[in-house]
Amino acid sequence: MSKSSKRYTTAKAKVTAGQTYSLEEGIKLVKETATVKFDSTVEIHVKLGIDAKKSDQGVRATVSLPHGTGKIQRVVAFVSPDKEKEAKDAGADLYGGKDLIEKIKTSGKIEFDVAVATPDIMRDLSAIAKILGQKGLMPNPKVGTVTTNIKQTVEEIKKGRAAFKNDDSANVHLLIGKVSFTDEQLKENIIAFLDALKRMKPEGAKGTFIKNVHLASAMGPGIKIQF
Repeated sequence: MSKSSKRYTTAKAKVTAGQTYSLEEGIKLVKETATVKFDSTVEIHVKLGIDAKKSDQGVRATVSLPHGTGKIQRVVAFVSPDKEKEAKDAGADLYGGKDLIEKIKTSGKIEFDVAVATPDIMRDLSAIAKILGQKGLMPNPKVGTVTTNIKQTVEEIKKGRAAFKNDDSANVHLLIGKVSFTDEQLKENIIAFLDALKRMKPEGAKGTFIKNVHLASAMGPGIKIQF
């Protein structure tokens, strides 16, 4: 078993085991326990009361975080030639159609964090569906990345729209900001995410939907918060 570092052990000692903190207390504690030398990310982890094995109880959506994630998102737009200028003007880092798809198919290189596409090009994307799918980057209408409004979609992603979905253990994880954010910025981002998550409760899910919520900085201890 690996031994925890002195830095982590010291940070964890600041968190009382079994205690649930208010959102405000939790945010302050996340900052106190972020002891790495870089501007670490702040993550939120939510345990859901769903059966992750049932397809009708899957949770997948997007949320526009008021203050973004603090991470620069590289966006690719798969579009027909008549939409390329729109994608470029919206801030897409890469844009193109069949030629771009063929380039990715040949090289296998993924040089972007989010992929969006117009409906008419989805058939062509099947050629690289496996490459994109392995990275969770295949455009999907359920999260708004298959759209006719490329300009609005790219701009929203650049401003801080983030996608989330449950994993096989019925947990949802999301980068919610940076330690350098103000307490109020982190609070507003967290509230926006939890509000969006609550609206996604599947009809088939019974009982308590959100079971517990934890905050943590990168490489920092988990902090349970009220919600």
